Order: sequence, then C-alpha cells, then structure tokens
Amino acid sequence: MKNNILIAFFFLSSVACFSQTEINWWDLSRIDYTEKFFPAYGENFLYPEFSDYLKSLEGEKVAIMGYFLNIDPSGKIFILSKNPMASCFFCGMGGPETAMELQFKSKPDFTTDDILYVTGTLKLNADDVQHFNYILTDCVAQKMD
Repeated sequence: MKNNILIAFFFLSSVACFSQTEINWWDLSRIDYTEKFFPAYGENFLYPEFSDYLKSLEGEKVAIMGYFLNIDPSGKIFILSKNPMASCFFCGMGGPETAMELQFKSKPDFTTDDILYVTGTLKLNADDVQHFNYILTDCVAQKMD
C-alpha cells in the first residue's frame, strides 16, 4: 500500500513539472504605461511597466486562448489577439496588452480568426518597439472548434 501511494505521489509530482501556467487576457492587462522617447525613431512610445505577477511568469511556459491573426504578407509575423481581426488592437479596439506575438518553429497552418489554444515560453518586451510587449516563443498551437 505504501508503495502505491509513493508511486502515485511521484507520478503526480512529475506531471506537474511539465505543465504550463494558464494565463488569460485579464492577466495580461495587469500592466501600466508611461511615455518614453525613443531616439532611433524620434518619437514617444508607450513604455510598458509589467506587474510583479507578469514578471514572475517571464521565461515560464504558459498557455492562453485567443484569435489567430496573420497580418504579414511574408508569413513571418503571427499574432494572438484577445479579439477577432474586425475588432483587434490595430483597429483601435484595445491596447497593446490585447495582442501577443507568436514565434513558431515552423510556419503554422492557421487562418485569420481561428481560435487557438497556444503554449509557449513567455518573453516580456519593453524596449524593442519592433516587437510586441508580449512574445511567446517555441509556440505550439491547437485549433479550437
């Protein structure tokens, strides 16, 4: 009996080591912004100040659900959005916290507005205005019905 309990404990603890943290769009909204001048562009941009909770997730494997957006004709930039294309961040229907950049190992086979469940490693980006504030690297995605 003790052996069965020990085996069950080992199995459950090892499964937990490989799981990811589920996040949602409310979690990503826990961010403040200040204007910061970027000399390379001669303009002010909104500079993100991430919450302690978000900082604790940097470099961790996370999972989130959202709408897939393919806005790059070259097929190199992919986005996960809180909202579908018709009401996404680029259309003025939210801030930068309502979208995240997805970096896949190989080009994904999804179409705009597919609802995806995506796992990846979270990177917080405050300084590179060429990329989103939130970036998921090594993404794996599953289309939801």
